[in-house]
Amino acid sequence: MATLAIVGTQWGDEGKGKIVDILSEKADIITRFQGGNNAGHTVVINGTKYVLHLLPSGILHEGKVCILGNGMAIDLEALVNEIEFIKRIGKNIEGRILLSERAHIILPYHKQLDLASEKKKGDGSIGTTLKGIGPAYRDKAGRVGIRIADLKNPETFKHRLIENIKEKSIILKYVYGFNPNLNAEEIYSSTMRIFDKLKPFVSDTISYLNEEIDNEKSILFEGAQATLLDIDAGTYPYVTSSNSSALGISAGTGISPKKIKKITGIAKAYTTRVGGGPFPTELCCQLGELLRARGHEYGATTGRPRRCGWLDLVTVKYSAIINDLDSLVITKLDVLDAFEEIKVCIGYKFAGTSVNSFPSTVEQLSKAEPVYESLPGWKTETTKITEFEKLPENARNFIKFIENYLGIPVSLVSTGPQRSEIICRKNPW
Repeated sequence: MATLAIVGTQWGDEGKGKIVDILSEKADIITRFQGGNNAGHTVVINGTKYVLHLLPSGILHEGKVCILGNGMAIDLEALVNEIEFIKRIGKNIEGRILLSERAHIILPYHKQLDLASEKKKGDGSIGTTLKGIGPAYRDKAGRVGIRIADLKNPETFKHRLIENIKEKSIILKYVYGFNPNLNAEEIYSSTMRIFDKLKPFVSDTISYLNEEIDNEKSILFEGAQATLLDIDAGTYPYVTSSNSSALGISAGTGISPKKIKKITGIAKAYTTRVGGGPFPTELCCQLGELLRARGHEYGATTGRPRRCGWLDLVTVKYSAIINDLDSLVITKLDVLDAFEEIKVCIGYKFAGTSVNSFPSTVEQLSKAEPVYESLPGWKTETTKITEFEKLPENARNFIKFIENYLGIPVSLVSTGPQRSEIICRKNPW
């Protein structure tokens, strides 16, 4: 049995799409275990960029089965559009997509609640993608969510939909001062029409996954967002609404933790963040602008510019502990090619006192003064290099510095956006 999980170790956007795409070659099944279309995974193949929001990146490999797990929140229309896109680019999907009947669905009132909540918070907003993900997970926790399986019984679905719309309309109008535009009959008809297109993909994915693991199939678990955005382990409340670390795999797929054999984390060679929340190594200067420009740091889902800063190994080490990482992947090494000096955060200072642990509150984190180690840059192009020994010496030393600090090996190094621009030092499988 070969099971491998891929998780982000920072605040997301680490390049999981490309790495999952590469590792999918050796997998039989690739499964998403949380999140929804608030995630954007980008893969570049032969110069063509593909952005996926719901389907696992493995869908771009012929013959791989891709699962949308029970821990996800699914926008049905977005999923239909994504499936149609995959068909248009010439990929066969027959028997390759399985949609968990236990996954919750996103409805129009979730999106309205998301927008109304963010507007009410003003400058204190979380910075969500406004896709309705948070409100859908809130309904799930509140035991009023609607799942894929509920759509199999139209009368039950209609009754629950009407009751939910009554409640959401009151909340939207009297809590947020938002004029609700929710027609139960229209939402019911539209949802059922879209669901008809997805019926062939609906499956008991929990039974399927467990059976295939017992049959010695290779399973790759694809996380969305990242550990520092995890609802329990992340920088709360500036987090996503699900367990986006390895903590969410079992709950989001229905398999035992004992069946997850290896876990690999992904970190950029620097750090980025979207939306609000503290960011100790953020560079609000020309260096930050240079990182953004060279790394094309704009959200794949929203297009928003990402905040950029130096690599923060305190955060990555915290993630390594949470996920018990077997190895680490470093992406976007080539973005640092232009820098004479590269700084790496190896600790924090609070009121003059040095610590190397990650604080539990955003109030503490916002007061953290980063302690940097300065490393010499290499000022040499690394794009397209596929052998570690062919990297400039200072680039190799940068990777080794990360390994020594974290105490785990760097298995892969990405040197460009293309699928082929990768250095393999150790197979994560």
